[in-house]
Amino acid sequence: MSDLLARVTTFRAAFARRQACETVELPGAFAVRDPDFPDSQEHNRLIVDAPDADPAELAGLAARVLGPRAQYRITVLDEALGERATPVLSAAGYEREAEVVLARETVGCTLPEPAARPIGLAELRAAVFRQQRDWGLDEDLARQLTERRAARLRGAEQVLFLAARTPDGEIAAWADLYLDRTAGLAQLEDLVTAASQRERGHGDTLLATGLALAADAGIPHLFLVADATDWPREWYSSRGFTELGRGSSFLNG
Repeated sequence: MSDLLARVTTFRAAFARRQACETVELPGAFAVRDPDFPDSQEHNRLIVDAPDADPAELAGLAARVLGPRAQYRITVLDEALGERATPVLSAAGYEREAEVVLARETVGCTLPEPAARPIGLAELRAAVFRQQRDWGLDEDLARQLTERRAARLRGAEQVLFLAARTPDGEIAAWADLYLDRTAGLAQLEDLVTAASQRERGHGDTLLATGLALAADAGIPHLFLVADATDWPREWYSSRGFTELGRGSSFLNG
């Protein structure tokens, strides 16, 4: 594992712990729980951060520490362990979602014109909720996935919600930016463009803004996590991001 990937893995685990309402420490893993957002898998899951954890124990651990749930999410940060765990968890009814960690240097990055701007959750809330509903989620789940951003504010030294706007000021796209000077890392996540505003460059505006803000904060690397099989991976690769490593996320039926 490269030094940069090791630092990213450590940051991801720390971010999950810091934003959690409840944390249960386990051998080679930990669970996060949040009763305020019970249907958010991000905030109620088992995270395996040790490469030598026993794959045969993971499904049982998730059920034991997360309690009764319709679905269980297990995130495995180590690539090799994710491969070993795949057949074991598949036999237990889990499907694997391969994740790729992408990163690039921030040196020389400057704000685009126009740039995205940080906004508060109160201003962002309506746009995020509307998009969740447009994706077909029921009202309660859409509310939880909107409001859970408040928990993310605890995850890093500085957490910004960035928004790109139309010329008339409407929020067209948004993303989370996590800045951690101590770790020397920034993370861009949850980049979404409203359905009516796609193909207008808003994603590039958010990405360029995140890189510039990280550079201005003296943070040398920005990373993100993408689906290994979906189009965003290629989109980010064409914008200077390279693959650091892979992880796995498992969800039972």
